[in-house]
Amino acid sequence: MDPLTERTPRVVSAVKLLRAAERRKTGRFLAEGENSVTEALATGAVHDVFVTEDAAERYRDLVSIAEGRGVRVCIVTDRAAERLSDTVSPPGLVAVCDTLDVPLDSALDSGSRLLAIPVEMGEPGNAGTLIRVADAVGADAVILAGDSVDPHNGKCVRSSAGSVFHLPLVRERDTTRVLDSVTAAGVTILATAADGEVDLDDADELLAGPTAWLFGSEAHGLPPRWPPGPTTGYASRSAVVPNHSTWRPQPRSACTRVPGCSIGRYAPNLGFLRCGHPRTGFTH
Repeated sequence: MDPLTERTPRVVSAVKLLRAAERRKTGRFLAEGENSVTEALATGAVHDVFVTEDAAERYRDLVSIAEGRGVRVCIVTDRAAERLSDTVSPPGLVAVCDTLDVPLDSALDSGSRLLAIPVEMGEPGNAGTLIRVADAVGADAVILAGDSVDPHNGKCVRSSAGSVFHLPLVRERDTTRVLDSVTAAGVTILATAADGEVDLDDADELLAGPTAWLFGSEAHGLPPRWPPGPTTGYASRSAVVPNHSTWRPQPRSACTRVPGCSIGRYAPNLGFLRCGHPRTGFTH
């Protein structure tokens, strides 16, 4: 059978999933590349796999897995693969998957011990990196609060290296509802801030219980009302991520990139990495 082209209705429908509005409408999204498609197939959430002839040869085992699980595999032209991708160099392998986000209440039902809560995060690459780090340390969920990026965005999915398929993802525009629900679940909310009151190197006791980490936007960090103070907000405490550089000045705002990576260093205080998390199996 001839490869599907960029004009084939099935391909045309899939290309529309590059737009957030279409993802919301259909409840589906695109996962691109070997890592993402491998993890997607492991969840059983894949409807179609589009692959070029060259990529089908490169990823022969992956194509066999998809066919063995009853997933429809479609050979497409290079031009069709380019239309299905939002990258400069498409890998020629794309899966159509069910969207992954879950309701806030369901993410908090199982006695959450470690949560990552990015607030107003607009950069999909940062979102994917944070999801990947949270997954690696055994977080129970990532809750994207406020006007944050869609975790099904192609760049976010790629940056997560498949981690979007490993842990619950929540999208909730009402940040107040997020913080109220987390507090009601008995989780201590910790706001990362450049001028925080607690140095995380000295926060073992604070981190010993269930903790939710708030991360601000790339440009501005968290709104000033959230760390405690004269206008006390929802955070139980505010914490500064230690800057151990001898030459680089402390950043003015606690954006996602550096504080997000700090989960990997300080999450062991919650006991996940010391004993081995049931999902990741990582040990400290």
